[in-house]
Amino acid sequence: MTRDEIEAVAMALPATTKVVQWGDSDVYKVGGKVFAICGLRGGLSFKVTEIGFVALTEGGPARQAPYLHKGAWVIIDLDAADDADITDWLTNAHGLIAAKLTGLRRRELGLA
Repeated sequence: MTRDEIEAVAMALPATTKVVQWGDSDVYKVGGKVFAICGLRGGLSFKVTEIGFVALTEGGPARQAPYLHKGAWVIIDLDAADDADITDWLTNAHGLIAAKLTGLRRRELGLA
């Protein structure tokens, strides 16, 4: 999946915003909170559950995301997985971060 295709998937998720920071990385946020980063070390980093972290890093296509050691964040090479998996991972990452927002903030964003 290309960076443009990743952007299309991420921006189609509800209440998503994008900023470019940390050099030339595309940073996708929901409610001001990061759920995915494309371009950091040439890959795609995203939030996962603890179980997802284990599944993706132990024999899967991912490794621990650099600079994101707090919580469960992984990074994959853009050509390391098929498009459907990447779409699912981005959707799940968005949901994990959106769920951490306050109820008021989720309602303001139309997520509740």
